[in-house]
Amino acid sequence: MISRLVRTFTSMKIAIYGAYGYQGRLVRAELARRDAEIILVGRDAERLAAVAGGRETRTAAITDHDALVAAFRGAGAVINCAGPFTPAGTAVVRAAIAAGCHYTDTSGEQLHIKRVHDTCSEGARRAGVVATPAMTDGGVPGDLLARVLADHLGGGPLHEVLTGHSVTGGAGMSRGSMRSLLGTADVVRSGGLAYEGGEWRTEARPRLTSLTFPGRGPVPMSRFALPEVVSVPRHIEVQHVQGFVEADLAAQFSGAVPEEAVDAFPENPDAEARRGQRWAVLVRAGTPDGRRATAFAEGSDTYGTTAAIAAEGTLRLSGPPGVRAPAEVLDPAAFLNALAPTGTTWKIT
Repeated sequence: MISRLVRTFTSMKIAIYGAYGYQGRLVRAELARRDAEIILVGRDAERLAAVAGGRETRTAAITDHDALVAAFRGAGAVINCAGPFTPAGTAVVRAAIAAGCHYTDTSGEQLHIKRVHDTCSEGARRAGVVATPAMTDGGVPGDLLARVLADHLGGGPLHEVLTGHSVTGGAGMSRGSMRSLLGTADVVRSGGLAYEGGEWRTEARPRLTSLTFPGRGPVPMSRFALPEVVSVPRHIEVQHVQGFVEADLAAQFSGAVPEEAVDAFPENPDAEARRGQRWAVLVRAGTPDGRRATAFAEGSDTYGTTAAIAAEGTLRLSGPPGVRAPAEVLDPAAFLNALAPTGTTWKIT
């Protein structure tokens, strides 16, 4: 296991960009539970004032670099909750770096995550800050479990890492999530990127057709644009990385959604349905000599888990400056254990 010096930054100011959005409000509540000092940032002053609750607010449009930098000045870290991220999310990353702030976000958008790694790493290193996109239920458990398995199998190199995601229950998506999905529909329909032989490719033969989730038996799977396909090769020497979701879920996400239909979606998923929702991440790793191991994590309420991961992960950031994968800045086993209060459990099988 790679050891990490875990530092908590409860005395550090944390700026939330997109603080009045649905995910932003959930992140704010998680940070408040941890007694963090919060700055609320967004483009609409009236909406910020409506959710401020006495906290400091600062206004900045995502297209105004100087205003963003000024809004982030004095904060130790920025959590970006303002999707969709692919069109302009790197603008917030660059502004956070320019302001000398660490950066995390709640994106699950594969192309945004890769663009942050590809274009912002040198700036973050020079500024002495850490930037870690996809600090979410979809981006963190799979990456951390892959690291746990790599260490369990001797540290690498690995032949393959294959990850599968499952979501059951009827919470549905927020309006913001639907906008993100609409903005990356072509990527989702294509199955996204796979890591094959040292490079990311859009065309790749699926390396599995089903996965056996504990308690469910074999589940048909389809290749999908998952965050850990981008992050895992950053810290594990591996030949093949592919991400999958349940075939039925992939079909739903791949369907055409008229832009005007997005406005009809509720801004907030039903709270009762959220409590009944279950997510699961299964990671399978294999070595060149044929040894295999599997790890599994599960929990409830994807939006609530993402908020807890974004808050706790930002407070625990520790590692060398640059754009980093979750497993490079969080102690994998310790962080997964820290999610126990959210109902998250994990194990190696």
